[in-house]
Amino acid sequence: MSKPVKIAIDAMGGDYAPLEIVKGAILAVKDHNNIKIVLVGDQDSINVELEKYSYNHDSISILHAEEIIDNHESPVMAIRRKKNSSIVKAFNLVKSGDADAFISAGSTGAILAGGQLIIGRIKGVERPPLAPLIPTINGVSLLIDCGANVDARPSHLLQFAKMGSIYMENILGIDKPRVAIVNIGAEEEKGNQLVKETFPLLKELKDINFIGSIEARDIPYGKADVIVSEAFVGNVILKLYEGLGTALIGKIKEGLMSTTKSKIGAILIKPALKETLKDFDSSNNGGAPMLGLKNLVVKTHGNSTSNEIYNAIIQCENFVKQNITEKIMNNIS
Repeated sequence: MSKPVKIAIDAMGGDYAPLEIVKGAILAVKDHNNIKIVLVGDQDSINVELEKYSYNHDSISILHAEEIIDNHESPVMAIRRKKNSSIVKAFNLVKSGDADAFISAGSTGAILAGGQLIIGRIKGVERPPLAPLIPTINGVSLLIDCGANVDARPSHLLQFAKMGSIYMENILGIDKPRVAIVNIGAEEEKGNQLVKETFPLLKELKDINFIGSIEARDIPYGKADVIVSEAFVGNVILKLYEGLGTALIGKIKEGLMSTTKSKIGAILIKPALKETLKDFDSSNNGGAPMLGLKNLVVKTHGNSTSNEIYNAIIQCENFVKQNITEKIMNNIS
């Protein structure tokens, strides 16, 4: 058996911590016997949740942390001052080599700050991006960046394209992933100054499969495997994606429950509809890895349930086994 993948999880981060965090960890170690998990946070609170389950106690351990970093704190100041917080202690496990990866549903700002201040960037990487997988009718696409670098330069976007290609090729098994840059039209001359400057540089890169611009309306159709943008645009796309999906599902349910006939029809189509909508459930794709760091950091949604935590854990296992950090290191350097 290969060496177990050890993952540090911030058990106190997110809306449903530690309940859903612990549940996701339990599901993961039951399905995968080559994963070890360290739950970092208040020991008593974590134990209350763990006692609800039967599991291999060798697979899950606890590192007590007295403090919690919340969303209203200054991220950099919190990372520097709250040394006994669940986020900082989990980061330090990864930095010291006592864990291979870190997962948190907590403060995005603190995770971004800690990733750079504690874990550190791979030599040559200018800006680590957040890169979630988003659902499309053809599977998934990687949106890079979705929240880490709102004032990116062309050189940053070039590195995003390279790192995104490496990720999709090795984690999703896509041969020569199609890379596109988000734009307001398909023509090369369109776009803001950043896009206009970056487009010809992407065309010159020999180690990616650049296919040109992609408009936002084409993203759900899976017309690119790697979608490159700076974080402001990427975050708007991600939030609209999530909000529109929730709104549409709500309207579908409302329509199906509106009359007696539609309720009967709802019973008939429920299994097929449920299976179809499952493909567009972003929690099935895990979290957003912060690519370009010396070790893996994954940010999940603040409202993550056990399903997203479970899939983020499996995502980390695959990332570590495929040596993605080393491959990015070799490419960028």
